[in-house]
Amino acid sequence: MPQADPGERLLGKLGYRLGQTLGEGSFSKVKAATSSKHKGPLAIKVLDRRQMSANIVYKFLPRELSIVRKIRHPNIVHVFDVIEVGNRMIYIVMEAADTDLQQLVQEKGRLPCVPQARGIFVQVARAVQYLHDRNLVHRDLKCENVLLTADGRQAKLSDFGFGREIHGKLDLSRTFCGTAAYSAPEVLMTVPYDAKKADMWSLGVILYTMVTGTLPFGYANDHSIVQQQKKGVVYPEGLPPLLEPCQALITQLLRFSPAERPSAGQVARNAWLTGHSARRKRAPEIPAQH
Repeated sequence: MPQADPGERLLGKLGYRLGQTLGEGSFSKVKAATSSKHKGPLAIKVLDRRQMSANIVYKFLPRELSIVRKIRHPNIVHVFDVIEVGNRMIYIVMEAADTDLQQLVQEKGRLPCVPQARGIFVQVARAVQYLHDRNLVHRDLKCENVLLTADGRQAKLSDFGFGREIHGKLDLSRTFCGTAAYSAPEVLMTVPYDAKKADMWSLGVILYTMVTGTLPFGYANDHSIVQQQKKGVVYPEGLPPLLEPCQALITQLLRFSPAERPSAGQVARNAWLTGHSARRKRAPEIPAQH
């Protein structure tokens, strides 16, 4: 019978038991886990420094570990423990989720603006506001990184692999981060950018994707996406009209000029999201596809 590696032996001593692999990346995997000291199902992100590039080991990984150790918000996946074994293995112990927003959209086709899309989006917006208020940015906001409970009602932001702390408005990002389909034009054009405003663009892509079932600018190459972004948002043919306040918020978030996008605080206070929208003539609601 093969012996458990030193990391797994240490996890066992700390009361953790690893289960099946839930997901796998180039240098990490996420495993289901249980614990003798934490209630409910857990997930443990297993990272192997030997499989990482020097840029990740010395730049991105320390940032991620610093951020997850100091943030706590009901709409951000809670990290219970960070366990480092020698100079090789790192285990990030966090709460588990039942599904993610990408899977939900794929299953449903698209989500009704009210209550489902609005209910999920306002939670994500609050999480981003919490980060931005603390001068932290995510830089990889996308549907796959929004985890959900089984009933789809509680949303939690995850994966801070590209997160960083910023020091004032003049502290611009210069690293291409995230997924092209969710990336702001200034990121795709590889110019120094305001990471908070780039996060806001990604929020707009998330909301658009939720209520239409598709990405606003597709998966084309970076140059092609930027050309489409310049033209502005186009909705799929045959899509029933969206609620006007929802469509207006998407338009605000997906403005080509970063300076014209709202802040996270402004979005979190948006009248439609908070349920205080003034009565107005509205287009008919979109039924969810089943």
